Amino acid sequence: MLQQKQVPFEEIPVDGDRELRAQMAQRAGRTSVPQIWINDEHIGGCDELYALERRGALDPLLHTSH
Repeated sequence: MLQQKQVPFEEIPVDGDRELRAQMAQRAGRTSVPQIWINDEHIGGCDELYALERRGALDPLLHTSH
């Protein structure tokens, strides 16, 4: 979805890197992937991202990040 919206993003693969995954889990409070942040605000995972889109709340968040 972010690619379709032409929003730049950084993907940080944590699979196979125990230390990096632990850092992500500590920061997000979750161990599942993906975990998504916009403007340093933790959004959650993919389900939460799509829920924001359905509510019309994603684009305003994305536009404040540019």
